[in-house]
Amino acid sequence: MSRLTSRLLQRPLAWLQSAPLALQIGKDSLLGLIAGLAAVLLSYLTDRLFDATIRNFAGHGAKVFLIGSFLTVVGVSLICGWLIARVCPEAAGSGIPQLKTAFWKDFGVVPWRVAAVKFVGGVLSIGGGVSLGREGPSVQLAGTLSSGLSGMFGTAKQRRREPCAAGAAAGLAAAFNTPLAAITFVLEEIIGDMNSRVLSGVVLAAIMGAFAVHAINGPQPAFELSITGEARWVIYLIAPVVASLAAIIGVAFQYFSLGLRRHSRGWTAVPAWLRPAFGGFAVWVLGAGVWLWSGRLGVFGLGYSDLTEVLRGNFPWLVALALLGAKLIATVCAYGSGGLGGIFAPALFLGAMTGATISGLTAIWMPMPPADQTMLLLVGMCATLGALVRAPLTSILILFEMTHSFSVVPGLMLATLVSQAVARSLLSHNFYEAVLEQDGVHLENLMPPRDLRRWRQTPVSVMASFRPIAVESMEPAAMRALLDAHPYQRFPVRKEGCITGVVTRQQLEEAVAENARPTVAPAKWLPAKATIREAEKALLESPGHFLSL
Repeated sequence: MSRLTSRLLQRPLAWLQSAPLALQIGKDSLLGLIAGLAAVLLSYLTDRLFDATIRNFAGHGAKVFLIGSFLTVVGVSLICGWLIARVCPEAAGSGIPQLKTAFWKDFGVVPWRVAAVKFVGGVLSIGGGVSLGREGPSVQLAGTLSSGLSGMFGTAKQRRREPCAAGAAAGLAAAFNTPLAAITFVLEEIIGDMNSRVLSGVVLAAIMGAFAVHAINGPQPAFELSITGEARWVIYLIAPVVASLAAIIGVAFQYFSLGLRRHSRGWTAVPAWLRPAFGGFAVWVLGAGVWLWSGRLGVFGLGYSDLTEVLRGNFPWLVALALLGAKLIATVCAYGSGGLGGIFAPALFLGAMTGATISGLTAIWMPMPPADQTMLLLVGMCATLGALVRAPLTSILILFEMTHSFSVVPGLMLATLVSQAVARSLLSHNFYEAVLEQDGVHLENLMPPRDLRRWRQTPVSVMASFRPIAVESMEPAAMRALLDAHPYQRFPVRKEGCITGVVTRQQLEEAVAENARPTVAPAKWLPAKATIREAEKALLESPGHFLSL
């Protein structure tokens, strides 16, 4: 009897012990679902706005289209420029670099205004025809919502990284209906560690994001694609050429868009809120020109209608080439001038048009069955995206999930290998890292080391401060003010712009109390190329335990 009673008591006790885990899973599921629904709502509203403006104007003749599209694209660019400049500068661009910075710098805490501006600006910008994608706004919006709501549920600031990353996965899963690619993207790009301890939360959130889009839009992939048969072996000889050209297109987009972004910040005579209108005007000129010539709207907005037609086959290669050139220049101008939107959709569009152009030219001298054409299109899409984000698993999985076909995987793997080689040989950073470097953000100073041996081989200049708080004057009042303003234990002594020594806080306190000059220890100098391992020994041997570069 006592044994039976003991077993009966153990069951509710075990349930109570597992209750916190169940509550955590329930909370994570709810956050992922809300983040996914927000991304679905963003997608829905952008599509409705695009249909009500650009697509609607195209059905009412050239005059209505030209006037209506101009007012729409330039108008939404001005509104987004004002929102970014006056309300929330962190909402500019795709938002993924900013979310990555918040993940490492601020424990994943993002202000609520980022979500509000990103949502409103994303709907207006992309739905209004600006040539950018919605995956960036979806990721930043969902990550911000998940992080903010977890804080409302009582999660401490120091533990908000996991909900931030999980929300980003839910947002990307909902934006493209690709949960596997969303998981790998967050691990590869935002966290930078495939073995991260937040993996379970990211997986659960991606599932909930996919559930949200399945419940509302159905289980269909982002692009309708029917593959009949398998590509011939000869296509694998042409695929590296397509991958190389598509990767070069991606590299060119990164080089010119970030170059324009850097240059546009020097337009001091032009207000910051007005600069995105330059990109909007460029999109309108190029998009209107292509529409008048071919009747295609692919330069405006996401370009998914033309992209879907390309994937279905029978798309003229000359039109594909025109869309490739116009979309490349339009997106460079839109992003480089400070527009609001992502780069995934433009990258996929540019890659597909590259594949369609090469496929059409190849068909002049050899037969090109639909399966062969489809393979080259997917190779181009994978290569352009891979060259920009340099997340190889994401590039493969996102195209695989869009097609639901195992037969395309070898071609995608080949495209990824070629694109990585091309991109790494031409540029030192991927798109998001280059954006952060341009903004003066160095994540290597924020991310904890994962490999002690590798970390000790890092140049010490990575950790150094090149704007140190220094003792400029030996006057007691100046030293007192320095001590009151800064909590540091050691200060370099600077005279005529040069570091001449180092003094401790205690020495400064004593000098102020005695109205005397402090004792200054000589500075220990170290080359900027010296490694952290070399700095360890030098730091111990230095008189004031302070190193100068």
